[in-house]
Amino acid sequence: MSRLSGKVVVITGAARGMGAAHVRRFVAEGAKVVFTDILEEEGRKLQAELGANSLFIQHNVTNESEWKAVIEQAEAAFGPVDVLVNNAGIDLPPADLDAVPVEQYRKVIDVNQLSVFLGMRYVVPSMKKAGGGSIVNVSSLAGIVGAYKKIAYTASKFAVRGMTKAAALELGEFGIRVNSVHPGFIRTPMTEALINPELEASFPIRRVGQPEEVTNLVLYLASDESSYSTGSEFVIDGGLGAQ
Repeated sequence: MSRLSGKVVVITGAARGMGAAHVRRFVAEGAKVVFTDILEEEGRKLQAELGANSLFIQHNVTNESEWKAVIEQAEAAFGPVDVLVNNAGIDLPPADLDAVPVEQYRKVIDVNQLSVFLGMRYVVPSMKKAGGGSIVNVSSLAGIVGAYKKIAYTASKFAVRGMTKAAALELGEFGIRVNSVHPGFIRTPMTEALINPELEASFPIRRVGQPEEVTNLVLYLASDESSYSTGSEFVIDGGLGAQ
């Protein structure tokens, strides 16, 4: 497998769950992958598993100076960056709109939205050196339709969708494509406790999604196979949004 042969990739929020699935597959497809997370122990373990074509960096995605350092370290280790996957994200338990603390709302916006802006801002000069690239911003089905009692999460994910389109308009002339991915209910450490047979039976495909299924879509957008796709949203939700 070599769909990403020779490409240098940065993936955030990638020590476990969907992010880790992306890292494993991208390395298997020939990429050199720098992946980041705040979870140092799990990140170091994944790097040890994958070997020399991977590099883990502990990284707070809301910190501007750390973003600058991540891109610099990626270039020093492997060369200019061809692909950025903005995967890091958090959520809050469902709550009434008038009960959501402002500081928690701001935290969700910082992690889910500000981090995407910072990632795009700091990777663009590197991608220009590379002669182009692909940015994949992981949003959510909640960036297409509202999520019940999840005002902060919905706001942040709609913002990612819009930012993606604005960036695509600006960066196309440099050969940089920007697309968003909108997963539905995917089995990850964040969602495991919520999954039950009744929930799965309510979905059109009658099950939740697996991280590797999202990886297949992210891989397509990262690769040259999607060379004419930019500014678009790609939904992978088992039909949930069609209801």
